[in-house]
Amino acid sequence: MALPVVAEHEFEAKVLRSELPVLVDFFAEWCAPCKQMTPELEVLARELEGKAHVVKVDIDRSQRLATMLRVQSVPSYIVFFQGRPVGAERGVVPRARLRELVEPFLPRAEGAIRAAELAELLKQRAVVPVDTRDAPSFGRARIPGAKHIPLEEIQSRLAELYMLGQPVLYCRAGDRTKELVDKLAAEDIALPFLEGGFLMWEADMMPIEKG
Repeated sequence: MALPVVAEHEFEAKVLRSELPVLVDFFAEWCAPCKQMTPELEVLARELEGKAHVVKVDIDRSQRLATMLRVQSVPSYIVFFQGRPVGAERGVVPRARLRELVEPFLPRAEGAIRAAELAELLKQRAVVPVDTRDAPSFGRARIPGAKHIPLEEIQSRLAELYMLGQPVLYCRAGDRTKELVDKLAAEDIALPFLEGGFLMWEADMMPIEKG
């Protein structure tokens, strides 16, 4: 996906007035590190599609804007949310770090818990992770201390689920548990779930229990 280049006269409409967070890549055509980062930014844009925008601003064509925002080197990255800058980085940085800048401002589903938040709750022994994947997947690798209740059995085992303490559901990618949580919410049953599922837990380099 080719990233849109926002001109100076478009910046207010496309960035400052955006309802979604916007990661702006300040670049220059002559900048080798900028070209090096382009594929990473394109992947990030796909990952954040529908949740945030990723755009580029050419500092040579938007010099006044670059000066106003104190962009002194390229590549530089600034996250804008609700019309103001909320985070920044510069240089060649990992895609995961850029995602970290945007994450706090992404729209969140009701009951969604991020991996870092779950990890902190587990340290406090405040929650119990409940793995809703199939038995072989649970047997291969899981969140430490997780209990196993297959997704299709959750509704019929709610009493058992709550006897564990405060459960947090997770599946492979977070989509199936979100769907179930939304369904249960319509029946006034509130359950939290891990946003991004076990895949996001692994991607964030969180501890894993195997075997």
